[in-house]
Amino acid sequence: MGKYIEVTAANFEETTKEGVSMVDFWAPWCGPCRMIAPVIEELAADFEGKAKICKVNTDEEQDLAVKYGIRSIPTILFMKNGEVVDQMVGASSKQAFTDKINSLL
Repeated sequence: MGKYIEVTAANFEETTKEGVSMVDFWAPWCGPCRMIAPVIEELAADFEGKAKICKVNTDEEQDLAVKYGIRSIPTILFMKNGEVVDQMVGASSKQAFTDKINSLL
């Protein structure tokens, strides 16, 4: 079963530089973030070997949040070969995330 990747400033570029990545910027105190956490885990299993499903704890990685202009959480960035190609702000359905990832594969 796939597991999402905990991303930090140290491994962000290495993790997202190739292929399709979905990066969830979240915080432990954020209700909507906790609401979509099980969906993120399901997506990690669904897209294992096809896309990287990542999470960034904005409390611990404030520099990354600033670098990518994260103003509210959850913000989900969709990246292809290291470039941000799309983003979604706020909680969304598993289907919405799935459709977005599939459109990039």
